[in-house]
Amino acid sequence: MYINRMLLTAALVVVGLMVQVTVLARLQLPGAVPDLLLLVVLGLALVYGHTAGALVGFFAGLLADVAPPADHAVGRYALVLCLMGYVAGLTRPENGQHRSATVPMLVVAGGAICSTLLYAGVGALVGDTAARQVGLTGLLTSATVYDLLLAPFTVPLIMALARRFEKDPLAAEGGGAPGGERAYGWISSGAGLASSNGSLFGRGRASRGGKAGLPGRRGGVLGRPARGKGTGVKGVKRL
Repeated sequence: MYINRMLLTAALVVVGLMVQVTVLARLQLPGAVPDLLLLVVLGLALVYGHTAGALVGFFAGLLADVAPPADHAVGRYALVLCLMGYVAGLTRPENGQHRSATVPMLVVAGGAICSTLLYAGVGALVGDTAARQVGLTGLLTSATVYDLLLAPFTVPLIMALARRFEKDPLAAEGGGAPGGERAYGWISSGAGLASSNGSLFGRGRASRGGKAGLPGRRGGVLGRPARGKGTGVKGVKRL
């Protein structure tokens, strides 16, 4: 399960960064550039949770910091996406699925605004004044609009892929038990078998009195005495 998650995350991050650098950055749209990498991090964080979202955001941002044509300090975008992934992961419900698209869209809008502010704030601390020259208000407005327009075509697809690769093959064999019991259904099955064995042995003991229930020799499958030994151990091995 974790290997599938890592492979899917790496593929989505690499593809998102390539599309953002080679296609979206060359559109020369007014204001900010549509941040596809941010949408990838937010979509994965909405499915995986805050811890995985922070890790995905950090490594995705670090890759964007070192990939050309990056012109900012290394670690700047990694910090921004790490915080965005962590906060977005906090909105993940217990069942792992949102009931409507309202929360994901609000997360995208808030992520676009907060990431732009945080990126500009960190840039001001290290002496980068590019945000002041372009205009912070224009950057916030354009980044939010672009990301909201791009989100319906990317975030649902990313979340669907993440949920599909999140399925454990043991869970499919375990039947329909909810949560972690599906992945380890054989444990609960073993416990139920042990309890049923106990009840069968109990019934065998109770029936040996000759009055309640069936006779002791017919008390159950495990209540039948083994040949020549008088115990039910051989019956257990037979199962």
